[in-house]
Amino acid sequence: MDDIFKKVEEVILSRKSASADESYVASLNQKGVDAILKKIAEESSEVIMAAKDDSKSEIIHEVADLIFHLLVLLGYKDISTDEIGKELSNRFGTSGIEEKKNRNK
Repeated sequence: MDDIFKKVEEVILSRKSASADESYVASLNQKGVDAILKKIAEESSEVIMAAKDDSKSEIIHEVADLIFHLLVLLGYKDISTDEIGKELSNRFGTSGIEEKKNRNK
């Protein structure tokens, strides 16, 4: 699955500077971080609603939309999926309670 995240990341990065008329990613990037964040908020609420409706296929669809828009945000902020992977690796094996305590130090 990691491979698809890399492929999507590459496409997002390649479209950052494309024409907004030709690329949805470019149009979001040109509108700026607020437009990207608005889409993330919208997709987050759609994930919540799909989960409440208990529709597995709809949850999958909406989570994919949310992840896509999170990847757009990462691309906009020049943060790679490798950096996110490294952060998750650093947390792996640490209890969530312990990780949260360490954040406040």
